[in-house]
Formats: sequence, structure tokens, C-alpha cells
Amino acid sequence: MEISLDLGEGWEVFPAGGATGEAYIAQYEGQNKLFLKRNSSPFLAVLSAEGIVPKLIWTKRMENGDVITAQHWLKGRELKPIDMTDKAVAILLSKIHNSKELLNMLQRIGKKQLQPLQLLEDLKQILEKSLSTEKEICNSIQFLEQNLPYINHEYLGVCHCDVNHNNWLMSDEQELYLIDWDGAMIADPALDLGPLLYWYIPQNSWGDWLHNYGLELTANLERRMKWYVVYQTISAIVWYKNRNENHEYEQWIDQLGNMLSAFSIS
Repeated sequence: MEISLDLGEGWEVFPAGGATGEAYIAQYEGQNKLFLKRNSSPFLAVLSAEGIVPKLIWTKRMENGDVITAQHWLKGRELKPIDMTDKAVAILLSKIHNSKELLNMLQRIGKKQLQPLQLLEDLKQILEKSLSTEKEICNSIQFLEQNLPYINHEYLGVCHCDVNHNNWLMSDEQELYLIDWDGAMIADPALDLGPLLYWYIPQNSWGDWLHNYGLELTANLERRMKWYVVYQTISAIVWYKNRNENHEYEQWIDQLGNMLSAFSIS
């Protein structure tokens, strides 16, 4: 069904899905498709220049003040969970975390540094009473509190904050991209590394994966990754609970319980 995003005569525009409802597919007089986004961050231009997202073609300000950005619509596929073991994923994520250009742009648009203490305090505030009494939640919060003194890390870079395999795209030309940057923050790279390794990489392969990324697997890094993956798992539980998506909520509660067992937390 066509939507009311008026780019002028000759354009066809359709919703592209997504949580925000601000993404579209557009085509002008049957030519190549474009991916459009309404009011995207100026961060997109730097991501495009760095080759992290598909190329930015143009930016247009509408009469109502909205800004529309257009990127190449690439033929390709989302990565599957097994694909996350690929060397290319480690290399691209390392490039992102170590990019001075990305970091400077996030600082310019007012992004603040995420510190573990603030993350923990914010998390405890949003936990509903029914959730805060769940055994797995209680044990997890205790784990986060006990390990908080050991989590501060000197180096902070740009973190995507949602490295789910669905956000990684491989084009038909074998070009890898990481998309959906609305939640990007300045934080310890372990915020991304923890979920990615725990969700997708066999533990006996962590050292090799991190070698491709450019890091050594140390006790300090492993502790930080554990902290952030517990934090993000609780955040996912809260998100699904608030949306009344009970099946997903139960799955994440089970995942948290399994994680606590693996970490020997009780």
C-alpha cells in the first residue's frame, strides 16, 4: 500500500517496516530502488563515508521540515547466526569501535558517555515490581552490583548497542554492512562484544574471533563482557514484558537463567 510521503511526481514510496515506522522503499519511474529514512541522525553521513552502511545518495528537506535521506537499496541478505563467526564481522566491528570519525560525530551531536553505574541505576529504576522479585532478575542485579567496581574501562568508542545478526547485511557483491544505528552510544566496546560472543560464537573460538578483531581474551575483558551481556539480557526482558510479548519474555528469562548457571551465579 502506497503511503503519503510526497517526493513529487514519478515517485512510488512504500513502508519498509521496522520498529520506528520511519523507513521506506522508494522508486522513481521504475529506476533502481532507494532506501529512505525520515529524520535520520547526521551520524548517517559519517557511517556512509566510512563504508559501514550502504552509500548515502542524497538528503532532502521537506516542506514540513522533515529531512529525508536516501541510500542505495542493495540486493543481499541478512546474516544468519552461523555467519557471525566470519572474520569480516570481527574486522568491521573493530573498525567501528576504533573509528575516531564516528566518535567525533557522536560527540558533536551531543551523545554522552555511557558509564556502568548509570546503566545499572537506570535499569533498576525501570524494573517493575513484578520483575524485580523474579529470582533470575534478583540474582542478576546482585551480580551487576558486585562486579561494578571492576567494569570501568579507560577506552570508550562508538557502540552499536544491538549487534543482532538481523542488523548485519551482506550484499550480492559480498560487501558487509551494519545497519539500524538509532541506538548508537559512546561506551566500552565490551557492550557490543559481550552479546555477540555469548549469543553467536562457541566459547572455544572466542580467542580466534577476538584475534581477528584485534584483542586478546583476558580475564578483565571476559568479566566486562559478562557484565554487559547480563545487563542487555535484563533490558531485553523488560522490553518484551512491557510489550506483553509473553513468549519472547519467557525465552529471555530462560536465557538469563542459563547464563547465570554458566557464570556460576546463584
